[in-house]
Amino acid sequence: MAWILFTLLAAFSQSWRNAFQSRLSKDLNVTGVTLARFLWASPFAVVYLAALYWYQPVSMPTFTVYSYFFLIGASIMQIVATALMVVLFKQKNFAVGAGLAKSEAPVSAFLGVLFFGTTLTFIGWTGVFVGAVAVFLLSCPNGVRSVSLKTAAIGLACSTAFALTSLWIREASLTLDLPFPHRAAWVLLIVISMQTALLVSYLAVKDRATLKQMFAKPKLVFMTSVASFVGSLGWFSAMSLQAVPYVKTLGQVEVFFTMLISVFWLKEKIKTKDLLALVLIAIAAVLVMWQ
Repeated sequence: MAWILFTLLAAFSQSWRNAFQSRLSKDLNVTGVTLARFLWASPFAVVYLAALYWYQPVSMPTFTVYSYFFLIGASIMQIVATALMVVLFKQKNFAVGAGLAKSEAPVSAFLGVLFFGTTLTFIGWTGVFVGAVAVFLLSCPNGVRSVSLKTAAIGLACSTAFALTSLWIREASLTLDLPFPHRAAWVLLIVISMQTALLVSYLAVKDRATLKQMFAKPKLVFMTSVASFVGSLGWFSAMSLQAVPYVKTLGQVEVFFTMLISVFWLKEKIKTKDLLALVLIAIAAVLVMWQ
């Protein structure tokens, strides 16, 4: 059941990463906030991979054409997904868009079954459905009429991009003939390195001012990268062990961590409807853990 522990670690770290990125979005543009997620993560990924080889020496991986396709696709799609999430941070009705962005679990379930050979049990599908209902409750704070079509479209595009990223990461990991922690670590390092190189190159050519702004906020950028690395380590490892829809449904416990941050760090109040959504997320989590 190691995938459960990795998923909980990922959800906890991602809730902090989102909080840090939300703050950065007030001063940086979309590309800058997106890069903050990856900028300092690569060195940590190198250290983690080296530690794994020191603890358990294994052979070097052999990459196939499929490996490169999934790695490149996941790298680009995660940049797109993160950029769309940052756009949501800038929307007036952020709760709606952010909630829809978390509908990654049902989207990945449908895409996985249709195109990636994923199979879910009846209990597993029930867990995904219950989690989707919880996300819907959270994303409509003032009822369905509060949903802006523009924000809803961005949120659904974001969730689809994240779902494809997760599915391609799992496929890339499965193409490597290595023990699960090693193959997950290799995918993590390569994906983060590609993303950092792409975004830094783009900003160096098109928007050097944003790079300067990022180095003016070193602490917040660094914390964003660290939280992102720990979160990605958890997600990549969990998805190497378990089907993506199960991982992402359990990962919705991120909402619980986010609410704790809101209450104790941002001093915000929790609505009764949000508590009901938390109960549903807990039920969904139990269903996918015991399927």
